[in-house]
Amino acid sequence: MSVEGHGIDLVECNRIAKLVESHAERFLDRVLTPAERKLATRPRNPIPFIAGRWAAKEALLKMIGTGWRGRISWQDMEILPDELGQPHVSLAGETARIATEKGITRVLLSITHTDHYAAASAIGVGE
Repeated sequence: MSVEGHGIDLVECNRIAKLVESHAERFLDRVLTPAERKLATRPRNPIPFIAGRWAAKEALLKMIGTGWRGRISWQDMEILPDELGQPHVSLAGETARIATEKGITRVLLSITHTDHYAAASAIGVGE
C-alpha cells in the first residue's frame, strides 16, 4: 500500500453561510449531491456540515493534484457516512478517472468543524 496523494483544506463557515444566503438552492444543488443535501437538513445549524463537505471536496481535488479544471464537477465527489459515521468517499466522472490514472484505489478522509471553521484532509492510497 502506498500514498499516491494528499490534500488538505480549511474554510471559514461565515464564507459558506454568505454563499448559502446569496444563492441558496442554486449553490446547494451545485455543491452537494442529493444524498448530501438530505444529510445537511439534520443538524440545527447546517452551515458547518456544508462547509465541511466544501473543505472535503477541495481537499480531494488537491489530493488528485488538479484543483478545479476541465470537466471536474462538485457532483463527481460524494461523501456519506458509513455505519459508524466515518466519511466514505465515492468518486465519479472526471475526478474518478484522474484518481484511477494516479493509482488511487482508496481514499482516507477526515472532516472536522466548529461553528467558525471546517477542515478536511484526504489521502489517496494505492496498492
